[in-house]
Amino acid sequence: MYALNETHDPALRSWVGSANSDDTDFPIQNLPFAIFRRRGSGEAFRAGVAIGDQIVGVGDVAAAESLALDAAAAARAADGESLNALMAMGRPAWSALRLALSRALRQGSPARAVLEPCLVPQADAEYALPARIGDYSDFYIGIHHATAVGKLFRPDNPLLPNYKWVPIGYHGRTSSIVVGGHPVRRPVGQIKGSTEAPVLGPSRKLDYELELGLLIGPGNALGEPIPIETAEDHLFGIGLFNDWSARDIQPWEYQPLGPFLAKNFSSSLSPWVVTAEALAPFRAPFVRAAGEPEPLAYLDSAENRDRGAFDIQLEAWLRTEAMRTADRPAVCLSRGNARDAAFWTPAQLIAHHTVGGCNLRPGDLLGSGTLSGRRPEEAGSLLELSQGGTRPITLPNGETRGFLEDGDTLTLRAWCQREGARRIGFGECSGTIIAARSVA
Repeated sequence: MYALNETHDPALRSWVGSANSDDTDFPIQNLPFAIFRRRGSGEAFRAGVAIGDQIVGVGDVAAAESLALDAAAAARAADGESLNALMAMGRPAWSALRLALSRALRQGSPARAVLEPCLVPQADAEYALPARIGDYSDFYIGIHHATAVGKLFRPDNPLLPNYKWVPIGYHGRTSSIVVGGHPVRRPVGQIKGSTEAPVLGPSRKLDYELELGLLIGPGNALGEPIPIETAEDHLFGIGLFNDWSARDIQPWEYQPLGPFLAKNFSSSLSPWVVTAEALAPFRAPFVRAAGEPEPLAYLDSAENRDRGAFDIQLEAWLRTEAMRTADRPAVCLSRGNARDAAFWTPAQLIAHHTVGGCNLRPGDLLGSGTLSGRRPEEAGSLLELSQGGTRPITLPNGETRGFLEDGDTLTLRAWCQREGARRIGFGECSGTIIAARSVA
């Protein structure tokens, strides 16, 4: 895991004025990566770093600065239409580039004269996925979510026996993973009601899932597990992730092999990837409650126990079409914390994913699963907030929601804040629901 260094100094200030605001997600201590271009320009997408409300191109920094060899190599790797080549280089290269970016963007940097004309306002940018995602696996590490959902279907036995022993997950698909901001079409699938035969139709119980997405850096050879002690050497960074779910399609199709059409229509990944190094000040102990089973040896290490968790505040916001029409702001549906919600850590997910010999590759994505807190107001899905739709929530404008309706915009936000460190954030991951295609 990363140690604190000069890039984390809370006293650092940038010559980009908006980066010095107390409430910005993107101070100089953050420096997350995205793939962007000027909206509507037709330019090639390229790698950029957020600084305040601006974006600086990684290639622009490399041109403006005489970078050390390792930082220059990392900048060249990053200066393309995906971050995969940079992800493959590993921690020394990532750290060297982060240090070079930090020094170029600090107050008093001579690079300002060259870089300032190159800045692109985030408001004028459009984004692509940060990586070419070769493989995607979704986990189920939110124990309070798993318990709440289990109670809806198995009141006397909400958690299955394996849950506290093995990080539950399944292999998903990548073709329908989209960058945050992309619209989400309501899916169609078989729905089983009270009649004997199912019907084909649009989902009436469309839901969001508040998750984190872990992006993999260097991979491992087929057949060679990644030990938990070195697992975080393979973690490039973390973004917000919404694994949209059709709650009425899933119960009919998921047995015996798991969800299919209920999950494969879309997943949204935030444009910005906060690096694991930027998150170093916000680590937390991995603690199991008294009486819970201890992890098996391959999922346990002293460092993971000491600071394997991430202290990340999470929020879900909803703005309906009626709210937009009336120019009313979005409403916060829930707030929680990843540290309290997650039963397993990122290092444990990587170690478990590879213990059987599976090879991860740069740009692979691991979803955390829905991260809900133990209190009702910390739920990370409408399934929990509305008790399966039986208790719709009432919004400030009088509308009610059991599940998402067409025209709804659901936005995930997250940030880290701790005494002695500079607040950093993850930006937003949004999606607006559009009507299903007609069913013949």
